Amino acid sequence: MLTELNICKFLAPEIVFGDGAVELLGRYALNFDAKGVFVVTDSGMAATGLLSRVVQILEASGMRAVVYDRVSPNPRDHEVMEAADLFGRSNCDIIIALGGGSPMDCAKGVSIVSANDKHVLEFEGVDNVAIPGPPLICVPTTAGSSADVSQFAIINNTQAQVKIAIISKAVVPDLALIDPGLTLTMDRHLTLCTGIDALVHAVEAYVSSASSPLTDLHALEAVRLLHRYLPQAVERLDDIHLREKVMLASLEAGLAFSNASLGAVHAMAHSLGGLLDLPHGECNALLLDPVIAFNYSAASERYDRIGAIFGLQTAGLSEEARRQALLEAIRAFKERLGLQSGLASRGVRREDIDLLARKALADPCLVTNPRRVQLRDIEAIYEEAF
Repeated sequence: MLTELNICKFLAPEIVFGDGAVELLGRYALNFDAKGVFVVTDSGMAATGLLSRVVQILEASGMRAVVYDRVSPNPRDHEVMEAADLFGRSNCDIIIALGGGSPMDCAKGVSIVSANDKHVLEFEGVDNVAIPGPPLICVPTTAGSSADVSQFAIINNTQAQVKIAIISKAVVPDLALIDPGLTLTMDRHLTLCTGIDALVHAVEAYVSSASSPLTDLHALEAVRLLHRYLPQAVERLDDIHLREKVMLASLEAGLAFSNASLGAVHAMAHSLGGLLDLPHGECNALLLDPVIAFNYSAASERYDRIGAIFGLQTAGLSEEARRQALLEAIRAFKERLGLQSGLASRGVRREDIDLLARKALADPCLVTNPRRVQLRDIEAIYEEAF
């Protein structure tokens, strides 16, 4: 007689966390015996001076740096392939991603494309990477995407106008150098969008059908940190203590969702962002409460624990009353941050809903949503978010 085993798996890179961690980049790159380093970033990093700083650190350690700085927000498939071609000609040994989620996801794509000699879109889905790529070090400059610790890479399929998810342990970075001081360059809007992204990562990981005691610890701590510190951080952008707390929350959320996966919010946000090229965190914020409203009955106890972090006292209330209390708390939190709901104000048309819903239905993040989702359900959630 077979016995069902309650087994959970947890993947994470080596992590170095703290203000000034970026100064260790040269030392860690040398641990890979690197002579040439391929840096994937965006044009904004050059403007802030961070790219020059990273190149100086590498060169001071005796390494040659080759830079690809053409990554767009929501990285495109053709950018990954262009960067992979340059990497192949660069005679570099390792890859360093500098920036937010877009450069990090692009760098992950470059790594697996170079090792497998395939187009990046061929890796879509779960466990479709046969050969791991060269060593990858991530140096995040935003606090929210958690691409620096996750086994996810999100790439924009430009022809189909949809974001695809590549989920594989082969894209987990070898090292995450997480320096909260690097996030001081973010403006209020970017701080807000990336912070909300981290919150949604934590919430979806906690209610995921693949959650475990290992992921629950990180997910709930991320929710606690973000509920307390994100509203302060967006108003005091130069406060390194607050930046550190939000960066820690992003790390906790990343460790949670990388191992528990996500749900309908991200599936629908990928579709929305791919069609209209909207900021990912903003898409998540617009969809969070409508998805919670749909999912609540399938994970009410877990949502209630999240509600408790938001200060809700729901003992003795009916399930519907608890659901409404949580939705009101989430909406109040978003309003406090200055996030206005409404897809219409972002250029979404009602005639887009059918296409958005069909693309979202194919997203692998739906597999671990706590409630089974049909096409009509997704359409109704989009309508609710209008």
